[in-house]
Amino acid sequence: MRNVTPDNITDVFTGYFGPETDPRFAEIMSALARHLHAFTKEVGLTHDEWRAGLKAVEWAGRITTPERNEFVLMSDVLGLSSLVDMINSHPGATSSSVLGPFHVSNAPPMAIGDDLRAGFAGEVVLVQGHVRDLDGKPIPHAELDIWQTAPNGLYSSQDPDQDIMSFHGLMTTDENGYYAFTTVRPVEYTVPTDGPVGQILDAAGRHPWRPSHLHFIIKAPGYRDLVTEVFPADDPYLDQDTVFGVREDLVMHYTPQPEGEFPDGFVLSGKVDGPWSRVDFDFRLVAC
Repeated sequence: MRNVTPDNITDVFTGYFGPETDPRFAEIMSALARHLHAFTKEVGLTHDEWRAGLKAVEWAGRITTPERNEFVLMSDVLGLSSLVDMINSHPGATSSSVLGPFHVSNAPPMAIGDDLRAGFAGEVVLVQGHVRDLDGKPIPHAELDIWQTAPNGLYSSQDPDQDIMSFHGLMTTDENGYYAFTTVRPVEYTVPTDGPVGQILDAAGRHPWRPSHLHFIIKAPGYRDLVTEVFPADDPYLDQDTVFGVREDLVMHYTPQPEGEFPDGFVLSGKVDGPWSRVDFDFRLVAC
């Protein structure tokens, strides 16, 4: 078409779809073009700004690896990941929250009561609860993929001194939907700032901190997969998470426990000398 103008370019773009175009693809791409074109006109985007945006995308591609995904991180800090989570969460079910860029697949199996610490020192935490349906009935044999940072604030894929499976485990609930493991209390940490995401945060005057949390992916036959995080109520960054992942129903409480009263049935039973904490947290899944 020879007479493309700022006023008709969006219609021209959608007019190029072929007759066999998938309707959902056409809906998404039409809306994307409409909003991109409106954004470009609203801000009066210059050539230099357009090129800077392309360079940021190119940079993200260069530094993305199987262990670190800068595109996921960019989606996180722009709020896109959390928005997708929120509009796809089901009322009554545990809220979704960001997967993050550091999940490692094929975690080693853990039995109920196993320890996730892998020899790291820190405050011992016993985390336990049940996986339930929306009516509160337990879901037996649900699979929990669990991971967290080490006490130095780094995930295993970020830290050459950690085994790649450090602080990662795969657990199956029992007949009553029960899960339990011990670990060290996670710490708050900063997202990587040595790439384009760091430049975005700097330019916006934003900090890179995330509140401490435990990650979970929970799967059970007949139920929708749940990707989520659980955050302590006393974390200083709970209300200023740089990736917008906190939800009210994902806030947990560390309950201090007295020394010498660690329960039986755990790998660490009889091995915890000092004070420790307990977390009780249930997950609710929605049926497919």
